[in-house]
Amino acid sequence: MDREELEQRNVGENLDALMNLDPRGYGVCRILYEGSRKKTGGPLTMNAAQALCGTVRANAPVFIITGFVLLPHKVPEMDGMVSSMLLARAMVLAFGAKPIIICPEDSKKAVRRCASVVGLHIYEDMESVLGLPLSMGIITFTKDTASARAQAEGILKKVTPSAVISVEAPGANLNGVYHNAVGDDVSELEAKTDVLWDLLRERGILNIAIGDLGNEIGMGTIADHIRRFVPFTGPGECRCGCKGGTLAASSADHIITATCSDWGCYGMIAALSYLKRDMEILHREDLEAELMRVASRNGMIDMTGSLMPGIDGFNTRMNTGIVSLMRQCTAYAVRYSHNSDHWFGPVLEKGFFSEGCDGQKAG
Repeated sequence: MDREELEQRNVGENLDALMNLDPRGYGVCRILYEGSRKKTGGPLTMNAAQALCGTVRANAPVFIITGFVLLPHKVPEMDGMVSSMLLARAMVLAFGAKPIIICPEDSKKAVRRCASVVGLHIYEDMESVLGLPLSMGIITFTKDTASARAQAEGILKKVTPSAVISVEAPGANLNGVYHNAVGDDVSELEAKTDVLWDLLRERGILNIAIGDLGNEIGMGTIADHIRRFVPFTGPGECRCGCKGGTLAASSADHIITATCSDWGCYGMIAALSYLKRDMEILHREDLEAELMRVASRNGMIDMTGSLMPGIDGFNTRMNTGIVSLMRQCTAYAVRYSHNSDHWFGPVLEKGFFSEGCDGQKAG
């Protein structure tokens, strides 16, 4: 390990810690993080950001899958949607890429209204998306299992992405049933986007899954760990009668778990800002708050069912606080880490990081 690798690792550690702060105190985020960290072997945020930097190029399409519809009101939640819009912005600023949101019809209005908040034109016509600057796309995906494969194949005939990122998108269990957090069957409410996800993985497309519980696309990556420690996820533990548990069956090559999925996505965006040495890639606090307000006014709800701006029960102040801390930690490393140059060599010589904080030999 050299100086650059040490700094990069520890910026990633900061971001991973921030996205897994546990205000609720019940520990699920820490359970998930232990499993995903063992799988990844290093900071989750930096791992995913490095993968994107090694793959995504200018004008390359990037699929962003999101949109979890909630009971009892049967409307989509803000978690996943807010960060997906900010991720679309980040893909344009970091790479000049062409982000395309893939979501249920329920989310369409909010996505279109939020596009202008993040400064992007939005089109349903993929030719316009690919041909025009400062543009993003939207594709609404079917809730009908029987037609999902055909729609997925039709999408890929028109556009093949360089990467796909899932943010708080529902994933079916091994029995093909989609569940909410406490194990109710919500299959009829959810877009079957994991069918598209699996098809993209079969084709070797870079894939990153972001979740916060285990019932989201890609969380099957750490299936044994989740089933062992997270309630409702194991066989027979859901309450819908399918006996399959809430754990999503789909897997991912890169996984991020966090207290809420949006925070995991922000951590990845912050890591991109660090790697690109451009703090504009990570949004500012006022944009976070404005986007939350616009989303809530256009059909999105908090996990609690509230119509007030909130993400998994956390209000705008909490979310802007997380963004602020991520910005400050990342910006400090980008701008001022040279002030500590005299420390890096002696720290490395002591050998702690050569053995690795995860019990794996580093460097």
